[in-house]
Amino acid sequence: MAKVSSIVIILFFSNTFIYKEALRLWEIPAVNKTEINHHDVGIVLGGMFEYDNDANRLSIRRGGDRIWQAIDLYKAKKISKICIVGKHGNVIDRGLKEAEQLKVQLVEWGIPEIDIITETESRNTNENAKFTAALFQQSYPHFDSFLLITSARHMKRAKASFENYEFEVTPFSTDQYVGKERFYHWDEFIIPSADTFNGWFGLIKEVVGYVGYGLF
Repeated sequence: MAKVSSIVIILFFSNTFIYKEALRLWEIPAVNKTEINHHDVGIVLGGMFEYDNDANRLSIRRGGDRIWQAIDLYKAKKISKICIVGKHGNVIDRGLKEAEQLKVQLVEWGIPEIDIITETESRNTNENAKFTAALFQQSYPHFDSFLLITSARHMKRAKASFENYEFEVTPFSTDQYVGKERFYHWDEFIIPSADTFNGWFGLIKEVVGYVGYGLF
């Protein structure tokens, strides 16, 4: 019986169709930049990079779409300032100081330093919201419209965290796994996927964090 249960669990959590349908219920969908109004600040949550200590440089991850979209919004004059949030989420310091290091990179790419704001101490989503809210209330009270830029899978928890600190934001989702239209390849219905199995860890982390923060 235990063996049968184990097989059922593996087949369930490695089925891409089931995983994507669960994501569809959770993710906040992405929109085109033409669909949003101008905001004073685009708040970009960390978790985009690792630090390559051998090459002494940032190394991008899937979440790097967050900063890519932020730059595009800035160039399109949809946001006036870019706020990069977060230090790192590692238990052990591995050399990543994401907000500080990414600011240096953006300046090298030609974005004026005056248009880049950093929050450099937070290490998880709750701290992202708490420290960023305090930063703007204390140092930038003249800004009053904020676009929250983070991954679609992360957006529900992130947005609720900011609102928990009475900091209103407009969501702008990035790197979504599923879109509004359903489209599947035949193998996603029947062939188990190790990537899908791993993907559940990220989704479950978001749900547990949302419940754990008491954001529902």
